Amino acid sequence: MSEDHQDGVPLLKVSALKKHFPIKKGFLKKNDQFFKAVDGVSFEVKAGETFGVVGESGCGKTTTGLMIAELLEQTSGDIWFDGRDLSRLNEHERRLVRKDLQIIFQDPFSSLNPRMKVFDIVAEPLIVHGMASGKKLKEDVLNLLEEVGLGKQHLDRFPHEFSGGQRQRIGIARALALKPKLIVCDEPVSALDVSVQAQILNLLKTLQKKYNLTYIFIAHGLPTVKHISDRIAVMYMGEIVEIATKDALFDNMKHPYTEALLSAIPVMNPHQKADRIILEGELPNPANQPSGCKFHTRCPYAQSVCKQDVPKLQNDGEGHDVACHFPLNKNISQALNQEQPAQR
Repeated sequence: MSEDHQDGVPLLKVSALKKHFPIKKGFLKKNDQFFKAVDGVSFEVKAGETFGVVGESGCGKTTTGLMIAELLEQTSGDIWFDGRDLSRLNEHERRLVRKDLQIIFQDPFSSLNPRMKVFDIVAEPLIVHGMASGKKLKEDVLNLLEEVGLGKQHLDRFPHEFSGGQRQRIGIARALALKPKLIVCDEPVSALDVSVQAQILNLLKTLQKKYNLTYIFIAHGLPTVKHISDRIAVMYMGEIVEIATKDALFDNMKHPYTEALLSAIPVMNPHQKADRIILEGELPNPANQPSGCKFHTRCPYAQSVCKQDVPKLQNDGEGHDVACHFPLNKNISQALNQEQPAQR
């Protein structure tokens, strides 16, 4: 946490964030359709917190992380970081902010320059920002490698000489080099073996506690997110449909999509029957999204109002946000008696 950061004020505030990509139909044709990768996302992250973002592939979670990390420009919306509006910064201010905003990429191999040795990869951000040189630079790089479980013997090796887990440790060391306040972790363990995943997650938790880091942890698996996150946001087709603490989300989910995701988690007890919820239908076309609630075409509880009106992300007064006309804690059977199912 920065010295000037105020208690109670979120380190990161995202408001109505959107990213729409034009769909090209030809050289001379006008782009009148857009792929709505992120479509009105809002949330806050406290300093020292791990905020998990989970959802199916293509839901917009990585695009959201790239915009927060200043690697992708938003179509509209606001990103406030440490009290500053990132869209209103000049080049000098933006350069300073980039020190505090870092990212760990999903693929630990393609994110590392194959022609650079480990020393040069980790040293590069320190050199670019003028934070170390000469003997101090070597000491700082070695200290960073030791922090992530590597050593002096790895300094002169190239990325292809390491395993996937070791390469991700190099990526973590590089992200940690500038002593950032917030790190976007974009599915950092999805490309690793299961046994290595736990090691990387535990390393991230250890570093967070030591340096009071704030994480945005992006993943498509709920068990992984639960292991490391304090709060979790569930995304569907570019929108957040539910935000809650990890315990509240797993014990008292309120959105039907979250319920379906949780039901897909494998049951470890062979004598326990898995109550799997199979969603009917295909994902809607992102360029031609359904009216009303985007999930209504696959939702087992959908009513006519779901097809017509867009549900707003609302708080239940206990820190649990849900965007659903009929949250699962309400009497759904009563709602079913009052309305006829929506036409799909």
